[in-house]
Amino acid sequence: MMEILTKYFTDLTDQQTNQLGRLGSLYEEWNTKINVISRKDIEQLYERHVLHSLAIAKVIRFKPGTTVLDVGTGGGFPGIPLAILFPETSFMLIDSIGKKIKVVSEVAAALNLSNVQAEHIRVEDVKQKFDFVVSRAVTAFPRFVDMVKTKVSARNNNDLPNGILYLKGGDFAEEIIPFGQQAKVYDLQSFFQEEFFETKRLIHLILKNK
Repeated sequence: MMEILTKYFTDLTDQQTNQLGRLGSLYEEWNTKINVISRKDIEQLYERHVLHSLAIAKVIRFKPGTTVLDVGTGGGFPGIPLAILFPETSFMLIDSIGKKIKVVSEVAAALNLSNVQAEHIRVEDVKQKFDFVVSRAVTAFPRFVDMVKTKVSARNNNDLPNGILYLKGGDFAEEIIPFGQQAKVYDLQSFFQEEFFETKRLIHLILKNK
């Protein structure tokens, strides 16, 4: 299944290839103990979870020292694949369900991902600020913005301005109207040819905190 990744990411190091390649067996093993991915999706892990997560890397290459908060990470998406791709970026993966964070912690430990911190915590209780907040459609976009808008740092370190990177499917045109030109939508089918990505989008919302 690694072929679907190497098709779109041709500059992976040997370590990254090894770590990404191990995701399949790790999630299959943990999913039998703690169900974090549907049985149907576990068979399509690399397309529907790993590659979907890495769509963010088609829009931004995080610079060393960047900090990223993954809200509602579930089993570790998009945070784990991104942490593999950007070993010099610090990722905090949070979820309100403890058993999901246990899976994240165990997968990160198995892969020696020293740039991943997994926490069983609600986003409202997170005190730090981050360059970017990432997530995969945990709620309606305006509500998500309200939840995380105070968690973004004011100082920009990347080519893309600080803010939210939100992976979402379906029709959400009305949801982003209030944000005007601060929001940009990327069509994932412009990056990936698979049918799964026909209705998938990535929203980048610039947030300017004082």
